[in-house]
Amino acid sequence: QVQLVESGGGLVQAGGSLRLSCAASGIMFRIYRMGWYRQAPGKQRELVASISSGGSTNYADSVKGRSTISRDNAKNMVYLQMNSLKPEDTGVYYCTAGGGNYWGQGTQVTVSS
Repeated sequence: QVQLVESGGGLVQAGGSLRLSCAASGIMFRIYRMGWYRQAPGKQRELVASISSGGSTNYADSVKGRSTISRDNAKNMVYLQMNSLKPEDTGVYYCTAGGGNYWGQGTQVTVSS
């Protein structure tokens, strides 16, 4: 059974930082592309960042330069470090595996102005 469990969300002031974590189980983690999506209130879900099995990364323009996605294949973990947070970063952040084949339950990030 595949499980993706996110943690690390919370309430933070604008300009602050958060590190989201995702623990994966039930998959051969090291071969999967992993990603983070977010869904803001009233908006469609969007890709924030992804990392390939080889470590190549890509980012949404809205977070480029402020966020870093990383993975630890030994621990089956993927992380999203977010800095200089803005109110528009508010939303539910979801961890995904395999380009959206598997999803976590999400973790809420709220950035206050």
